[in-house]
Amino acid sequence: MPWSHQERFEPLFLDRTEAGRILAERLKLLIRNQNPQNQNPRHQNLLILSLPRGGVPVGFEIAHQLHADLDVFLVRKIGVPGHEELAMGAVASGGIRVLNDAIINDIGIPPSVLDGVTGRERKEIARRELLYREGRPPLSAADRTVILVDDGLATGATMLAAARTLRAQRPERLIIAIPVASQYAFDQFRDYADDIVCVATPEPFYAVGAWYEDFAQVSDEEVRELLERAAREHSAR
Repeated sequence: MPWSHQERFEPLFLDRTEAGRILAERLKLLIRNQNPQNQNPRHQNLLILSLPRGGVPVGFEIAHQLHADLDVFLVRKIGVPGHEELAMGAVASGGIRVLNDAIINDIGIPPSVLDGVTGRERKEIARRELLYREGRPPLSAADRTVILVDDGLATGATMLAAARTLRAQRPERLIIAIPVASQYAFDQFRDYADDIVCVATPEPFYAVGAWYEDFAQVSDEEVRELLERAAREHSAR
């Protein structure tokens, strides 16, 4: 269970790599408890799917520690025009769109505006798929234990879109792993994942970046490099 960090405000993680290491240890324990007859993570048919860009360094460390495959799973926030940081929904690879009806109705977003923003984000997903994978096909989630990773959850809209899309791909088991989340976001996923591994749900939450000492922006080049390194490790196994 996550713990609450209420006494005073201070970072919980040095950076995304440290967060990934901490999550990996918790995931190892979960996998061992679920599979007492098979204690080796490399024999669990694991697939780590990271939400870019910030989730990729976290997921890379988890994949390295658990000897698992790594890929990206692309999700884009559908932001309110003029206030793009406010999510009125999200769209994921495969076309699934998740909407925040409360925000849409409160602000009065017309369907034409919603569809326009959605279309632009779907084009961005297609562009990034080509950019990040560099010709490599996406890894299949079917009949595998999939661990869906990000560097943190504030509203949870993008992760919700990813989880709903992945369910349609019929993984054997879906685990959501995040270093830090708001309690609101954490509670949303009880019906969408078989397990949720979260290090902390601090209140008040502030923002994801507030809980990292180093929360530098992850570049597209870094995402490509980490995916290439993970692919090389997979080939060497």
